[in-house]
Amino acid sequence: MKKHAELTHLDKIYWPGEKITKGDLLEYYSKIAPYILPYLKNRALSLRRQPNGITEPGFFQKDAGDHVPDWIKTVEIHAESTDKMVNYFVCNDLESLLYIANLGCIEMNPWNSTIDKLDNPDYIVMDIDPSDKNTFDEVIEVALVIKDIIDKTGMVGYCKTSGSSGLHIYIPFKKKYTYDESRDFAEIMATMVTDKLPGLTTLERSLSKRKKNQIYVDYLQNMIGQTLASAYSVRPKPGATVSAPLEWHEVKPGLTPQDFNIENIFKRLEEKGDLFKGVLGKGVDMHKALQKMESLHDK
Repeated sequence: MKKHAELTHLDKIYWPGEKITKGDLLEYYSKIAPYILPYLKNRALSLRRQPNGITEPGFFQKDAGDHVPDWIKTVEIHAESTDKMVNYFVCNDLESLLYIANLGCIEMNPWNSTIDKLDNPDYIVMDIDPSDKNTFDEVIEVALVIKDIIDKTGMVGYCKTSGSSGLHIYIPFKKKYTYDESRDFAEIMATMVTDKLPGLTTLERSLSKRKKNQIYVDYLQNMIGQTLASAYSVRPKPGATVSAPLEWHEVKPGLTPQDFNIENIFKRLEEKGDLFKGVLGKGVDMHKALQKMESLHDK
């Protein structure tokens, strides 16, 4: 069966300030495909669609609906919140990526687990989520505390910009643990961070309930069905920013998410390669890390 994504309305302006079109977005995803597809492959996707560009209201789409082409892979997963089956898109190849992007999907949000082992995520994520009162240097301060915990417990971690206002830190687990175990582990880490930075950070999810200048250390992103923007995903933000993997020495004051966009990410890839590939590599030993966390707490 021939796969072919029909691309439409290529001249439509998606980023008015930069005069970036839907065609430019599709060209980006065509070029970035070898780098982004490993992080989308065999994962249910939540699409953030902005079919009229970033200045118009967008929406999230989980269910692919009934009218997708036969060659597009989908998977049905039961949603506990609604007690219904959701038919998610799965993006394993270039044509599927272009088909999804052509729907006006600017941002690709994959599950933490693959469809062949739904309850066992490949990694945990520490999502550093600032309020609009925080500086990005404060986000970096939180990230470096997480990095210190990672180093002292013998783990490895990989950091990327969110492409918006925060940072995402991934710790590979290689499907060795369940979502419940992963969420509990992430909560312990998040608690250690808030103990270290009690004024700056919080575990309170609700903006209305936390102080105006507090950064939320979001460990609940490690629950089944939660998603974040993939590495190399575009974000519907001014400048056509991209969620960009970082080297740890780059995580320092002065860094901003606006440093990386659909124009300059390719030069960076030429120079550094894919800095994120370790996320899908050898998983850390959670139990050894917990033992070291306990010893840190006792000191």
